[in-house]
Amino acid sequence: MSDTNPPYTVPGKSVVSPSLAALRESDRDRYLACLLAPPESQGPLAALYAFHAEIARVRDVVRDPLPGEIRLQWWRDALEDTSGAKADGNPLAEALLHTVREARLPIGVLLDMIDARVFDLYDDPMESRSALEGYAGETASALIQLACLILDPETARGSAEAAGHAGVAQTIAGLLMLAPIHRQRGQVYFPADLLGAIGLDRTSFLNGADRAANARAVQALTGLGREHLGKARAVSKTVSRGNRPAFATVALAEAVFTRAEKAGADVFERSIVPPQWRRQWWMWRAARSGRW
Repeated sequence: MSDTNPPYTVPGKSVVSPSLAALRESDRDRYLACLLAPPESQGPLAALYAFHAEIARVRDVVRDPLPGEIRLQWWRDALEDTSGAKADGNPLAEALLHTVREARLPIGVLLDMIDARVFDLYDDPMESRSALEGYAGETASALIQLACLILDPETARGSAEAAGHAGVAQTIAGLLMLAPIHRQRGQVYFPADLLGAIGLDRTSFLNGADRAANARAVQALTGLGREHLGKARAVSKTVSRGNRPAFATVALAEAVFTRAEKAGADVFERSIVPPQWRRQWWMWRAARSGRW
């Protein structure tokens, strides 16, 4: 498959979607998921996924919250500007807006996704398990459902429940893989009620002195992830064949949970990210079989 997407045709101007090569640098797994989709869907999916990668990495490119808030506000303004003028000159924004129009994506869901990312800019702890589930619902779950609207819109509604649970499982797997970075920054995505039940608060969790307690926190968060993965699998048959590629990256969660359970407190000190070739195989298998 080609590493570049075909250009969109827009009345009065030519808009080029974000290239798959660019997505490969910002989100390798979703780049591969794009390759598993039908050719006609790859451009719109790349635009959606590249937008998601852009707002998800804001904390990585700013030193203080205010510049991050400004970046996120720019995306809100671009999506809410019905004339499209705000996006002029930004190929990614132009491609996203074209995808929104063509696939009839709900702008409100994209705006909620942006709002959820404000949490990433600060070091406030995640308040509760329900807060984490809400965060995941507005980010990863929403992304899966939007991808379904691009891939097979007629059956997308049937994927909603699976997307909701799968997104939570995927988010928790991602947090476990990023645990060393988050601890270094002082970010706490582990829910406060979960930590409190183990006898940890933000300070004791971040200093990592009580390794046994930190290992129990990892087990508890992994358990929550497995719970949602199980619920997603229970309704996986409601996902149409056409929408399977939207769930491809969910196939990584099971292996991440297993690695986290084995690593325990070491999750905060070393990477548990599975090798690229394994991730690619799991996603290919999931996109073909619908089992993740």
